[in-house]
Amino acid sequence: MKALTNQIAIVTGAGSGIGKAIARLFAEEGAKLILSDIRHENIEAVAAEIKTNGGTAFCFPADVSKKKDVDLLIDHALKTYGRLDILVNNAGIMDNFAPVAEVTDKLWDNVIGTNLTGAFYTSRVATKLFLEQQNGNIINIASIAGLTGGRAGCAYTVSKHALIGLTKSIGYQYADKGIRCNAIAPGGINTNILHDVEFNPFGFDRMNAGSSNMPSSGEPEDIAAIALFLASEKSKFMNGAVVTADGGWTAY
Repeated sequence: MKALTNQIAIVTGAGSGIGKAIARLFAEEGAKLILSDIRHENIEAVAAEIKTNGGTAFCFPADVSKKKDVDLLIDHALKTYGRLDILVNNAGIMDNFAPVAEVTDKLWDNVIGTNLTGAFYTSRVATKLFLEQQNGNIINIASIAGLTGGRAGCAYTVSKHALIGLTKSIGYQYADKGIRCNAIAPGGINTNILHDVEFNPFGFDRMNAGSSNMPSSGEPEDIAAIALFLASEKSKFMNGAVVTADGGWTAY
């Protein structure tokens, strides 16, 4: 039997990069999916590919930083499948490497809203459902920027540190309720997250001061494989954990 046969999963930020790779792999392993992204055309393309390959996927465009969108997203999953088993909080945006003195209100609100508040909104609603079921699984896509101070700018670094805190809080608080929550902290992954980002010169130079020892970049599929493990019964004793996947970069 496939690892996720008949499991119902929501993947946010599923239109590209890591989210797209997770959606593809989960579908291959038998999950039935709701794909969400702020860009509707992207998730429609991913869903079409999954269906062509014999999988099941429906789309719901949403801005997870907006509570109303999240409520509608979860409601759509329930109307479509009748339940929810797995939530993958992958939606995220990069900052421009700005240090705290140069972070604008708009940048802060955008990054924190998508990377942290969005995961909070989705997790809050999903956890209520999981409590009724006495079963559920949340996987948060964090970053090694949530473990260190120099891999991104202030806003992104804070958002990922806080996302790891959210992961640990959920994992501990509901450990005896059949609910698991774990995070993945990727290092450098070949995605389009830096597309159209205008770098802050000072912050970018500071980040690059420690980037020369990065062993290699990973691929979205590398992170998807870890997400599949965390979503499956093979990881049933893992809860509140953060899996670092960076090729050994933070081991230095």
